[in-house]
Amino acid sequence: MRNSLAEQRPVVALIGTGGTIASIAEAETQLSDYTVSNAVESLITAVPALGSIAAFEFEQVCNIESHSIDDALLLRIAHRVNAWLAMDHVAAVVITHGTDTLEETAYFLNLVIKSDKPVVVVGAMRPASALSADGPLNLFHAVSVAVCPESAGKGVLVVMNDRVIAARYATKGHTTNVDAFVIPEQGCLGVVSGRDVQYFNAPLRRHTIRSEFRLDPGQAALPPVDILYDYQGAGTHLFQAALQAGVRGIVLAGTGNGSLSPAALAGARLAVGQGVAFVRASRVGQGSVRPSQRDAPLGVVAAQSLNPQKARVLLRLALLQPRDRDALQLLFDEY
Repeated sequence: MRNSLAEQRPVVALIGTGGTIASIAEAETQLSDYTVSNAVESLITAVPALGSIAAFEFEQVCNIESHSIDDALLLRIAHRVNAWLAMDHVAAVVITHGTDTLEETAYFLNLVIKSDKPVVVVGAMRPASALSADGPLNLFHAVSVAVCPESAGKGVLVVMNDRVIAARYATKGHTTNVDAFVIPEQGCLGVVSGRDVQYFNAPLRRHTIRSEFRLDPGQAALPPVDILYDYQGAGTHLFQAALQAGVRGIVLAGTGNGSLSPAALAGARLAVGQGVAFVRASRVGQGSVRPSQRDAPLGVVAAQSLNPQKARVLLRLALLQPRDRDALQLLFDEY
């Protein structure tokens, strides 16, 4: 649906996928057990000031909670974003998304989008019906960032709670707090207040048009990769089950610096012996899992500063083509 108002305003494609930002509860004090119900167009009508900074075109790809997004939907979102960005009259794309898996979708798009135009992913921690709902201001800020000329070429951006965060580093660090998306040690890229967007940093890892990953238009699925959590006294049964299920890769949410328990070490040997990629990440919230002298002989890959869920995103794309262990490690070093 095309908004025909004032052609001089930049056109932003607003893609709705659902989530808390599009949800309504029975009472204004109810902050859980709400229902995704609002269409993406209604989010704009709730923030009339948006009409002063952009004209909008809308697409409702889905309207669900983000933990229900599967491969088919993820790929559809990516294809639709690329399609909108290819239109000359579209200046930017803003995606409304549930916060549970927002970081995974954002990082996936960061690797497969083929445009320098701004792409901003935004969500909310409180439903639209709540007292002090954060969705309207988050959305206004997301559009402000999207139409800011300085946002071009910075890859996919996440805008939450006045901050602009690179998709590679954005991660949810609190279950319910409005300030749920924690600031990693790499820092946020900038801040936004109303229409005022200020950048302090730029992402240096490969993304968007500098990324080698391209989605086939007929791509219907991605290689299966499991995340396994390591802990004291762990057994090998989860590794065996994953291998029997036919996974192409395993990401370990390891202890400390991606350390491998005896069971995880045995699991890594089982996986690599069967030609299954094995990446060691960390269950710790901060820091990098850097390559170790033991990695290459064992055949495992270090996730660097990617958390387990984002390491899985990168590994699934990497496995679309045959790659040996050294080639996989190079990808984790560069992306």
